[in-house]
Amino acid sequence: MKDDDLRHLRETIRIARESRDAGNHPFGATLVGPDGAVLLRRGNNYSDDKGVGHAELLVAQEASRLYAPEFLESCTLYTSVEPCCMCAGACYWAGIGTVVYGMTEKRLAVLTGDNPENLTLDLPCEEVFRAGQRKVETRGPYSEIEEEVAEGHRGFWQ
Repeated sequence: MKDDDLRHLRETIRIARESRDAGNHPFGATLVGPDGAVLLRRGNNYSDDKGVGHAELLVAQEASRLYAPEFLESCTLYTSVEPCCMCAGACYWAGIGTVVYGMTEKRLAVLTGDNPENLTLDLPCEEVFRAGQRKVETRGPYSEIEEEVAEGHRGFWQ
């Protein structure tokens, strides 16, 4: 499972790089089905959606339109950075069963500082999920790729 997680997380890092190159914030997310196939992928869409155009939210919204909650319960959302409380809530409400992230939101806060475009919340996604009635499994952060994720944010938030 760890090798699969790292492979999918590296894909989210690639998407985050594309997102940054397109003038958006450097975040990426994918939804992976129970058979390991990538079903959806999105980067951040700050240029159009401003503060709510997060990659995880966009994937969760599209997933909830395309798939039944019973199917989504067997799916995994991969994201380069731990989902904020808004994105964790979107994953919860969509019915996604597992969330895997590369780097913590606390580490992101160190990289973004007080940039008004990304004032991070000190609220771990696990805490958001624990508040719900449905279990959402989480895995992360992965120290093996944390620097790869962080590299995509360096120099962006100044």
